[in-house]
Amino acid sequence: MGALIWLLIPLVAAVAAGLWGSWANRTHRIRSDGPELDGYARFRAAMEKSHSGPDDRVTTAP
Repeated sequence: MGALIWLLIPLVAAVAAGLWGSWANRTHRIRSDGPELDGYARFRAAMEKSHSGPDDRVTTAP
């Protein structure tokens, strides 16, 4: 009988984890990647402006 109780503990834990997982994974609102992609596009544009080419490198005389 004691062995059955010890086997019941992981079973209850698995059921509780499944219930919590389904609750935590529910969708409140569907959201697209639009704002993140817009921010990344602005970042890339800014980086391209700051580096216009290899001629802008600063060289020092030895």
